[in-house]
Amino acid sequence: MTQRIVIENAAIATVDAQDTEYATGYVVIAGNRVESLGAGTAPAELDDVVRRIDATGHLITPGLVNTHHHFYQWITRGLATDHNLFDWLVALYPVWARIDEQMVRAAAQGSLAMMARGGVTTAMDHHYVFPKGSGDLSGAIIGAARDMGVRFTLARGSMDRSEKDGGLPPDFAVETLEGALAATEETVGQHHDASFDAMTQIAVAPCSPFSVSTELLSQGAELARRLGVRLHTHGSETVEEEKFCHELFGMGPTDYFESTGWLGEDVWMAHCVHMNDSDIDAFARTKTGVAHCPSSNARLAAGIARVPDMLAAGVPVGLGVDGTASNESGELHTELRNALLINRLGAHREAALNARQALRLGTFGGAQVLGRAREIGSLEPGKLADLVLWRLDTLAHASIADPVTALVFGAAAPVTASFVNGRQIVENGRLLHADEDAIARSTREEAQRLARIAAQG
Repeated sequence: MTQRIVIENAAIATVDAQDTEYATGYVVIAGNRVESLGAGTAPAELDDVVRRIDATGHLITPGLVNTHHHFYQWITRGLATDHNLFDWLVALYPVWARIDEQMVRAAAQGSLAMMARGGVTTAMDHHYVFPKGSGDLSGAIIGAARDMGVRFTLARGSMDRSEKDGGLPPDFAVETLEGALAATEETVGQHHDASFDAMTQIAVAPCSPFSVSTELLSQGAELARRLGVRLHTHGSETVEEEKFCHELFGMGPTDYFESTGWLGEDVWMAHCVHMNDSDIDAFARTKTGVAHCPSSNARLAAGIARVPDMLAAGVPVGLGVDGTASNESGELHTELRNALLINRLGAHREAALNARQALRLGTFGGAQVLGRAREIGSLEPGKLADLVLWRLDTLAHASIADPVTALVFGAAAPVTASFVNGRQIVENGRLLHADEDAIARSTREEAQRLARIAAQG
């Protein structure tokens, strides 16, 4: 017997290929799938309806998809607030190099809780700091996501270029080439689920050109393709990175990535702020994806990514929170607004992005980037039931006639309900399967413990 949930009387933005919207409509969830949706009221003859939700005053959208994050940074928020990327990394790597399993679990809970409360149904974490003797960090992160009920991709990161090799991380904070590859393969073998309704997937994710060797990049790409998983890294984030690549490799970041096998439809990169026309053409030609992180890019003064040009060229683009040491709010729904506003400061001005393009970045665009566009990212029959009910009839939004405009241009909208895989994880802005107050206490305690350890050197 398949149990059904019927949601009625809501505005609906499906974010399907036609951008279908309903001023007043319904969604029927059957098990973990969207069974049907449309204008008006749900079919009267439905069997096994266990719940009916009157969503008057709400907009239903696909769940938000986060495409770039560093959960562990939740316990180092508010530090190095006036630094550019390289100076920020130099200031914080010695702190991050002291993390352990208990800290990482608490930080993952904090990061996930903040996103889930704000409409994220699919999260990802790019974790690349594995100090010796720090415990099972990947297992702690995956366990936190499972407990929260969020769909999740762990990008198992790595670094093997430390200060002695011209990189930025301290020598004791990196892995060996062989150790990183072996641990990554083990993580894929233990945790990756390739099925349609997978709740946990793994990607291969060496950190960045300035913290990994060419060998780790190229062999990481070979490993990912042998195992049939996706690839993720940071790319073209700052002018300093571009200079670094030219000095060290004799070419810009995009050409360097192509030389190591790191362009392709199974690859997505974070930031991509400093891209010229040929870089964008290369990403479009290879269908390499981009995780656009507008708040972090602004926080670190990295620049404005050419998102309108990427979209026009056919580059898959999603949104990312980025680590909360460079985006202290840790919320993806505010990135819809920030992506739109920041891109309008660029060359395209008011034509850069509109509200519906911003919503698409945060939903279907993210699903594309994570390789899951068949399963999530839009509301269509047969897709997984990952969806959000945003309340738009309160003081903050009630006088804005168009619900998508209200969601994107307006204040952060309250989440009345969020469903992942057909299971509700948020009700009236509160998590149903986690204690937010307990998480707040543990993240504060672990942040203080890390600060004490780092201060001792």
